[in-house]
Amino acid sequence: MVKQINILSHPVVNTQLAQLRQSTTNPKDFREGIHNISLILGIEATRDLEQETFQGQTPIGPFTGSVIKPRVGLAPILRAGIGMTDAFLTLFPSAPVYHLGLYREKVSLQPVEYYSKLPSEPPIDTCFLLDPLVATGGTARAALAMITDWGIPVSKIKLLVVLASEEGLRQVQANYPDLEIWVAAVDPHLTEKGLISPGLGDTGDRLYNTVTK
Repeated sequence: MVKQINILSHPVVNTQLAQLRQSTTNPKDFREGIHNISLILGIEATRDLEQETFQGQTPIGPFTGSVIKPRVGLAPILRAGIGMTDAFLTLFPSAPVYHLGLYREKVSLQPVEYYSKLPSEPPIDTCFLLDPLVATGGTARAALAMITDWGIPVSKIKLLVVLASEEGLRQVQANYPDLEIWVAAVDPHLTEKGLISPGLGDTGDRLYNTVTK
């Protein structure tokens, strides 16, 4: 992988991910696992955010503090991206959340847009695109097109992913070579239906207990 793709290598993440993979993991534990991995992703992906200083006063004396300078916005892809949102709101409590509605058509596997909460003009400087699974990469690319068309340059977007396929990452990077991607883990294979193998299953269904047999 090239330097723009950052794959976490952390014992806590690996343990959480192994629990998520288990088909016996219940929805509550699945939601908590997605949240925990997302929080670690968020911390790692924000190390280089620009800061600015200010002068403050403690009960003892003056100090020089810092705050994050860019205005951060969150863009979760519905519906699974919602599972990552609370973790990022823990880090950025005042960040606006712009929900993007995209689904993958079952036959063509192409993304279909059905909802966008993007305002007419972007009031943010940096956007975190939240997508738990990148399988074929089609949905992520469609969301990136929506955000760049909105007016946010690729250099100011970070794609945060819990699990991706190698093929999906290649497809995303082929269209957006300058995009910074943070992913907890990468699986090597896609099934004929475009599912990550061994994967996690359908993240949205497992988050919200709508799995059908």
